[in-house]
Amino acid sequence: MSQGRTLPQDIEAEEAVNGSLLIDPDAVLKVAGNLKAEDFFSETNRWIYQACISLYQRNAAINQVTVAHELLHQNKLEQASGSSYLSHLISVVPTSLHIEYYAQIVSRMSVMRRLISAAEQISTIGYNAGPEVDLNLSKAEDLLFQVRTGQDFREFNSIRDLLNKYFDEKGVTAESQETGGGHILSGFTGIDALLGGFHKSDLIILAARPSLGKTSLALNIARNAAINQGACVAIFSLEMSKESVVERFLSSESGVDSHYIRLRRFTEKDEAKIMEASGVLSETAIYVDDSPEIQAIDIRSKVKRLQFEHNIDLVIIDYIQLISGGSRNENRVQELSKITRSLKIMARELDIPVLALSQLSRAVEWRTGQKPQLSDLRESGTIEQDADIVCFIYREDKTMSEEDWEKAHALDGKPYPRDIAEIMVSKHRNGPLGEVKLHFSNRFVKFENIKGIKNPVPAK
Repeated sequence: MSQGRTLPQDIEAEEAVNGSLLIDPDAVLKVAGNLKAEDFFSETNRWIYQACISLYQRNAAINQVTVAHELLHQNKLEQASGSSYLSHLISVVPTSLHIEYYAQIVSRMSVMRRLISAAEQISTIGYNAGPEVDLNLSKAEDLLFQVRTGQDFREFNSIRDLLNKYFDEKGVTAESQETGGGHILSGFTGIDALLGGFHKSDLIILAARPSLGKTSLALNIARNAAINQGACVAIFSLEMSKESVVERFLSSESGVDSHYIRLRRFTEKDEAKIMEASGVLSETAIYVDDSPEIQAIDIRSKVKRLQFEHNIDLVIIDYIQLISGGSRNENRVQELSKITRSLKIMARELDIPVLALSQLSRAVEWRTGQKPQLSDLRESGTIEQDADIVCFIYREDKTMSEEDWEKAHALDGKPYPRDIAEIMVSKHRNGPLGEVKLHFSNRFVKFENIKGIKNPVPAK
């Protein structure tokens, strides 16, 4: 594709960057974080810039003598045209004042060269005409995304680098323990005590039968993360419109009956509460996509774009079974297996927690007590295997009437669990299992902590 054409480059700008570093060592602070040695087209200029960066990383002085010594140590001084070329670089730059401008030119030329390379690779993908259209599009999209972000495919990391990154991000201070150490907290005391928050790269499944509140709990978690932690949350609402999502947020935040908000029937006092809630919510970084027909590959693409623009902290998907498989040659179980696997890959690739809601099979309704089990997910592909955490919502007041409850508990006098939901953590790849009880307010579609009870309860 680039045959017969000169690749984008600006040797004068490259020389100006290196010359600025040689006459003003402090200028490295302005470019070290954004400009890479690979951005230089000229191999000689690339070596010189890398030598400057190496000296900077060792807190050593940067000047003609030290750079020449560094190049000599790397056996590249002669290949870099010797000390005379370093003298030339100093002579062509009267001041380092414009080093950032020079660096922008070098960086821009580098991006254009990577774009040309990506275009050639995409052309090859097209000419190969593989049968998996979505896979081919995903490969092409990844190539363009790497150009946009400057990211490349993952490589090996030393354990030293991994440990340094771990402690830089998570810390070991008391403050980090209080705030979840960089994890996203649900805002529900018992859940956070049991899970330690939602960890990066985890796929969390929240499953329940219809009308038990899984959407409400997910939106409550989104609200708590956005308001209490300043987190950026992306919500894919495949079942409800964005207007319905907004109404739920407003009801939960304002304490105004959701039915009245939906019908637009409220008093002046309620209207004041709604406006106040709107002001609070409008300051959050919550983004809603209500596309009714969407594939896992589309979710991944949209999340990557939003991640690039806003640095997402949590993704919520409502719900898995509504995601389109996009294949005519597979049964639904196979499609769901691919979908959950792709969600887990997305969580790892973007290093963010993904909270995905799921329906349960009707088998749970035929069982005595109707408490959900992991086996209830097995008809939905590999959800159980792919998930790091699986939570169920169970409500006894939805499975037993108050009259039948009183008969069953005539001797112990146990009170009827009206509006009490059990959040059952039935799989936790890196931690304990247990149950957490929350109160559900149907009027405000809102879950709340219950004071005065033991939460969480360890699994039996």
